[in-house]
Amino acid sequence: MSASATSRLDALLDAVVAEGASDIHLSAGASPMLRIAGSLVPLLQQAPLTSEETMAILKSIAPESRWQSFIDNQSIDFSLAHTPKVRFRVNGYTVQGSVAIAMRLIPNEIQSFEKLNLPPILEVFSQRSHGFFLVVGPVGQGKSTTLAAILDRINQTRSEHILTIEDPIEYLFEAKQSLIHQREVHIDAPDFQSALQSAFREDVNVIMVGEMRNQETISSAVTAAETGHLVLSTLHTNNAAQTIDRIIDMFPSNQQDQVRVQLAGSLSGIFSQRLVPRISGGQLPAYELLINNSAIANLIREGRTHEIATVIQTSSQEGMIDMDRSLAELVRRGEVTIEHAYERANDPKTFERYL
Repeated sequence: MSASATSRLDALLDAVVAEGASDIHLSAGASPMLRIAGSLVPLLQQAPLTSEETMAILKSIAPESRWQSFIDNQSIDFSLAHTPKVRFRVNGYTVQGSVAIAMRLIPNEIQSFEKLNLPPILEVFSQRSHGFFLVVGPVGQGKSTTLAAILDRINQTRSEHILTIEDPIEYLFEAKQSLIHQREVHIDAPDFQSALQSAFREDVNVIMVGEMRNQETISSAVTAAETGHLVLSTLHTNNAAQTIDRIIDMFPSNQQDQVRVQLAGSLSGIFSQRLVPRISGGQLPAYELLINNSAIANLIREGRTHEIATVIQTSSQEGMIDMDRSLAELVRRGEVTIEHAYERANDPKTFERYL
């Protein structure tokens, strides 16, 4: 990449930090765009990028060993250190023959539950010795940040062997009370499933899988949870019931009953979150928490996932949290507008009853 292109990229990444943005998008024929507090903002003072510039930028920052994979598949994921304290998760892809790049800022500091405005009950799941715990939600809703907070709490309070399997590695952890190893897919292991299988031979207590992408990874993760490991992961789903349906549907029909039984026995909980614009600036999480108890386990085994939302709504005394109630509470506290909360409600009528 030319010196001018290098300096331009450096300036753009500096702007991400200076503007408090979470992401930057670079595409041919358009000005760079920042995502600030959930909204895309074009940098109109920046000239549109050319197709040659976006290709040169991606080629210069992508790992050389992975470039042929991008040529073959038109997509690539990796992490980039902009400065020793500023890192980005990068996705390069093609759009109508030109390269586009999405870069997400990875905060240097792993924040606590309190700083992230997460419910204290997540502490309970950080102290579990085994089980399967999922953090779910659409892209860009803070799943990785919440998962990092849970892992960091384990790292601070327990003497365990923690293994993360990521594509790419996002937050960098330093060993505290625990031994922690981070493996990156394509560099340290060919895929998630292979890394999970080898974990059984590595005396691991806690396994964090960056994302549940396919049947094989989910099957290995559930087996790990059944055999005495605490397994944490993410899934791009909207709520607990949809998450369970998505997991079951990944398997052939002749295996689904067995998977329901395994999931009913191994699941610890599902935490779903949405980031909502805060009236005073920034964003706040609203959330749903399913805790696997006997009632939930029965619904999973019997394929009655459509009843899970009702159990969550009526089980607040057990620590479960209903998304619509969480959103209504943020409105009542004057933290978010009713319009923003309404947009994120699972059931608008239920949300209205909570107000």
